[in-house]
Amino acid sequence: MIARDKNDNQTAKRARAYLESFATGNPDQIVTSVSEDFVNEHVSELGEGSVGRAAYRRRLPEFLRDMTDLRYQVEDLVQQGDRVMVCYRMTARWKGQIPITIRGAQHLTIRDDLVAKRIDYWDSASFLSQIKSDEDPGDGDE
Repeated sequence: MIARDKNDNQTAKRARAYLESFATGNPDQIVTSVSEDFVNEHVSELGEGSVGRAAYRRRLPEFLRDMTDLRYQVEDLVQQGDRVMVCYRMTARWKGQIPITIRGAQHLTIRDDLVAKRIDYWDSASFLSQIKSDEDPGDGDE
């Protein structure tokens, strides 16, 4: 039997609450889940990281405008101490128009009941294939 600390459940709850906060579409609500020195790292080629709650907050409005109706569905969650690995299915409407679904994983570090670090792993090729349109101008050579 694995001995569980009373903070184990709170750590997993914080991870879930962070992901659920995206459904509000409210940047101020989302950043209440992250620490002042939050590290946001993306492994995907299309992702761009940031350091600090303020920098993260500045970037959220544009992301949320691009990803309307954003939802994270937790497929699996494994927690050990202050670390949580969440496998998710993200759904949204790109630019309010194109429905997308992306599966990925986030490695979260929780400190003082806040997300202190996030490493997000997702497939940018899957995203690009879903948003590609017939009107894509290609590389600009006409």
